[in-house]
Amino acid sequence: MAKVFLAPHDLKYAKAMSTLSSASQVKDALGLTTDQASLEGTNDFIRFVLEQERVENQYSRVILNENEELIGVITLKEFNPKNKTAHIGTWIGHQYWGKGYNLLAKKKILYFAFTTLQLEYVFAGAKLSNIRSQKAQEKLPFVKIGVQDEFPIEHQKIESQVKTPCILNVIEKEPFLKWYSETI
Repeated sequence: MAKVFLAPHDLKYAKAMSTLSSASQVKDALGLTTDQASLEGTNDFIRFVLEQERVENQYSRVILNENEELIGVITLKEFNPKNKTAHIGTWIGHQYWGKGYNLLAKKKILYFAFTTLQLEYVFAGAKLSNIRSQKAQEKLPFVKIGVQDEFPIEHQKIESQVKTPCILNVIEKEPFLKWYSETI
C-alpha cells in the first residue's frame, strides 16, 4: 500500500530532486529550464525554499514514499493571513505517477493547512495546456473545480505568474475536513 512522508527540504535531496525534475515529463510540465533542473539549479532552489520558510512566505516539503525515496515536492505558498488563503503546488516524478501519491501528499499538507495554519481556502491552479495536472486535480474528491469567476483576483494572480491561461480550483476547509474525517 502506498504511503507518503513529508520532510523538510535539505540539500541531501538535491541529486534525487534534480534527477526527477530533469525528466522531460516533469521539466516541461513545470516550465523548468535545463539549468533550473540541474544539480546546481536544484541546490539553488532548495536554498531559496529554506529562505522563504524562514521569512514565513511558504511551507514546502519533499515527498518521500514508503521506501523513503524522494518522489516529489509539495508547497503551500502565498499565505494571506488576512484572507486565510494560500496556493498549493505539487509535482511528482513521472515514474511515480498513477500510484496515489498525489492524493496522499495533498491529504497530509491540507490537513496541516486547515488545522495548524487555520486557512479557509487553498487554491490549486493548472495551465490549460497541462491536461495531466487538470485531470489529477479533478480526481481529488475534495476539490471544487473551475472557480475562476468566484475568485477572479486569485485567478488573475496565477495567470500572471505563469504567463499563460490557467484553470483555478479551490479546496475549502470545512468540506475537506469532513472528507478527511471520513477517511481516517
